[in-house]
Amino acid sequence: MAKDGVKIATIGGGSSYTPELMEGFIKRYDELPIKEIWLVDIEEGREKLEIVGAMAQRMWDATPYDVKVHLTLDRKEALKDADFVTTQFRVGLLNARIKDERIPLSYGIMGQETNGPGGIFKALRTIPVILDIVEDMKELCPNAWLINFTNPSGMVTEAVMKYGHWDKVIGLCNVPIGAMMKEPETIDKTLDELIYKFAGLNHFHWHRVWDNEGNEVTKGLIEAMYDPKKDSGIPANIFDMPFMKEQLLEMNMIPCGYHRYYYRQEEMLNHMLEEYASEEGVRAQQVKATEAALFELYKDPNLNYKPEELAKRGGAHYSDAACDTIASIYANKNAHIVVTTRNNGAIPDLPEDVAVEVSSFIGATGAKPIAFGKLPTAERGWLQIMKAMEQVTEEAAVTGDYGKLMTAFYLNPQIPSGATAKRVMDELLVAHEKYLPQFAEDIARLKAEGVTIKDDVARELYEKGL
Repeated sequence: MAKDGVKIATIGGGSSYTPELMEGFIKRYDELPIKEIWLVDIEEGREKLEIVGAMAQRMWDATPYDVKVHLTLDRKEALKDADFVTTQFRVGLLNARIKDERIPLSYGIMGQETNGPGGIFKALRTIPVILDIVEDMKELCPNAWLINFTNPSGMVTEAVMKYGHWDKVIGLCNVPIGAMMKEPETIDKTLDELIYKFAGLNHFHWHRVWDNEGNEVTKGLIEAMYDPKKDSGIPANIFDMPFMKEQLLEMNMIPCGYHRYYYRQEEMLNHMLEEYASEEGVRAQQVKATEAALFELYKDPNLNYKPEELAKRGGAHYSDAACDTIASIYANKNAHIVVTTRNNGAIPDLPEDVAVEVSSFIGATGAKPIAFGKLPTAERGWLQIMKAMEQVTEEAAVTGDYGKLMTAFYLNPQIPSGATAKRVMDELLVAHEKYLPQFAEDIARLKAEGVTIKDDVARELYEKGL
């Protein structure tokens, strides 16, 4: 790794999150001396890439640091000799997410970006692309670290390890960072006065907390979650439906925000159905409107800092996760960061070679997961079902096996198994035909059988080729 200046390549550089990433690198320049940043995107993202790229350069120009931001549509040009590659792309853009959410909801099934049918289909579209990126990395930057923020982060990261045979990969999520930034103040503590231990999967983890004298304070944090005046760090993109307090006290662990889709499935689904029927639309449609407003802000030639409005996008603190991880690898800091990495026994309830999201020490050799130990019976059962679902989904993404995909659907706790689930699956296959070449034969068969898209908005997007 070059010690005279670091080269960063960001796949999906036209993302609205890029200013968040720049801010993180700027704050850490003294420990991570970046020389050049390459932002790469696809033709459909050219306009956004140019807008956000110009803003990124303005952010650096407002500092004392001589950093050049390069923009390109040529992924190989960006990857050549990179020290770190960050991924934050969305195959099919936000229109694909709209279909992921609206099609299941049109049948009364959970429609969400990384959970239920939407999470499975996001993985199907994304995994083949990330594996192509890995093949390019083997040729152009074989010593680089891949830092993945692309959702579903856990499945994408595991596919890189298992099917891409690339070990220098770490998956990230902003959810643990949000919890650690907000929770301590609810019990009148600061983060450096507490010891956190996380264990589980991406968007499906739990954590426990101790103070510096070794006294567990998890129950105190649980009690504080029910004080309406206190903010426990729930991500902006998740409807704040309280957990059942008795359940949390019994497990003596704090679930992540996304557990609401499992522990309060009825209420969360009802909220989604209300949004689905509203003029504002599902979360993906709301995000699309937020993103459009963000890019209007980014066009301002005087804007050279991350605007507050970005927090509404749902990815707040992404830069803290990504930039802390990169800086910790570069400087061998062995910092405590929650990442997706190979289990290696940290959670004995899962095989050693699967990807898990756990507290880890991050240094020059990557992530060293901290042993969490066995989970309670209920949480162990949840975890093993979710990991089985993830692995079957990954295999379906790589093989294009229709039966394997059906198995993943029926394993998923968010999807009631039966004919309706199959109908949702078939409609999503047709709707995403453009991005699922591995399922081409089955999609042709479904179309010949007359499968059409029930939801008007999703059908219109499909008919427009979006």
